[in-house]
Amino acid sequence: MNSPQQSRICIPICESTVAALESAIAGAVKVSDLIEVRLDCLQKNELETGASRITEVLKRTDCESILTLRPAEQGGQGQLDDETRQAFWSDAIFSESLFDVELELAEHFNSAGSPHTLPIDWSRTICSQHDFAGVPRNLDQIYERMISTPARILKFAVMAQDATDCLPVFHLLARARSEGREMIAIAMGSAGIATRILGPSRGSFLTYGSSENDAGTAPGQVSVRDLREVYRLEQIDHQTQVFGVIGLPISHSLSPCVHNAAFAALGKNAVFLPLEVHDVKAFLKRMVIPRTRELDWNLRGLSVTAPHKFTVMEQLDWVEPAAQEIGAVNTIVIKDDALHGFNTDASGFITPLVQKFGDLTGVRCAVIGAGGAAKAVVWALKQAGAQVTICARELARGQLLAEHFGVAGIKLEDARFNEFDVVINTTPLGTAGKFENETAVTGEGLRGARLAYDLVYNPNETRFLREAREAGCETLGGLPMFVAQATEQFRLWTGDAAPADVMYEAAQQGLLRSQI
Repeated sequence: MNSPQQSRICIPICESTVAALESAIAGAVKVSDLIEVRLDCLQKNELETGASRITEVLKRTDCESILTLRPAEQGGQGQLDDETRQAFWSDAIFSESLFDVELELAEHFNSAGSPHTLPIDWSRTICSQHDFAGVPRNLDQIYERMISTPARILKFAVMAQDATDCLPVFHLLARARSEGREMIAIAMGSAGIATRILGPSRGSFLTYGSSENDAGTAPGQVSVRDLREVYRLEQIDHQTQVFGVIGLPISHSLSPCVHNAAFAALGKNAVFLPLEVHDVKAFLKRMVIPRTRELDWNLRGLSVTAPHKFTVMEQLDWVEPAAQEIGAVNTIVIKDDALHGFNTDASGFITPLVQKFGDLTGVRCAVIGAGGAAKAVVWALKQAGAQVTICARELARGQLLAEHFGVAGIKLEDARFNEFDVVINTTPLGTAGKFENETAVTGEGLRGARLAYDLVYNPNETRFLREAREAGCETLGGLPMFVAQATEQFRLWTGDAAPADVMYEAAQQGLLRSQI
């Protein structure tokens, strides 16, 4: 396990016409190690008449290819019945490609009474099983059925609902590797991205990546560019130190861009993953805590984001005093088989504010929100000598937090922000995605305040900041805070000073790509 596994990236191509397919193949072969030609995406008449043309196209490429003709229940785009697909494979004229044939069809071709035969070498056959609903409990039984066919390569693609759903996929890879079997194993969906990035280093025959600016053909596919440049797929091995960010949702996070850029700049054998977690207690037990985790990986630390910053605390072995006072942890360091909790949000928040505003002693600050981020903000402001008022939609929740820190608390709709010097949004409103067009307060409400500070960093200018600027306020976005807290996380995890400039540039580039 000391040498890196060959990391092969396959781009699936799904087009409705042979002409479009030919064009897509020409682009894909320039950046991928393999291509998967999704014949089920072709219109029926194109499939019937275009086989010979596809064969000629593939012969002219230097890239290895995989052909597949999936049924609808296995994720196929076409509506061909089983008999039609069986006949197609029986008459197929393709001669150089690998063939992805679903398990039931592979068993059919391998049965003694089958009216059809598979006219290809089984050594070029991938026996596959896809489940877009979840992770089947009988994966081991499906595996046994697969190895009963003559197919050389086995493939599992299941849908992950939580990062812990990656575990059975990794376990299958370990079993196949120990038995000398070639396997492709993927957990689809945003919760399964870890399998796409770590899979090759654990024996997966390949991983799938999408073309740049292409959403991909399956949920959770990562672009070829990100696999190579952000995650440095080819350099990952079993000794690679693993870090990640846990939260829900997690797809908007720039943490992978920022921390992976820092690891690359300092030449560290480390990778940072997005980990979508619903049940944080189960995740920590099964994948993080050294004495109970079910995965052999070199996990060294985690970034924690909403909604888990409070919940994780009771699962940790030690929490720094500042994080205890704040009541939220955003950084976990795994050291000596124990989990240590820290909060870098507070220092990350206050540093750019002081740089922008100056001395905060006596400055009137309105904090919108009463969640984990608000706790760090209020604590930091009090440490800096500011006057703080918490403005929350749920008055009871806001007052509870206000009493905890000994500050004022009012209902958000009752706030008069022209009475404050600084207005700070700690809510997720404005975050890229479903909340992007929302704001906790409009520009009219902000008129008269000196500075509006939004902790949201994606997009770079939220609706809150845009309306604040139009209302005459100075503005401060969340990106400087994000990078500041990330540099402190990096130091806690590695013991090294973080390359802050590299991390800020990576964050900016990540934002630009997310907006394309």
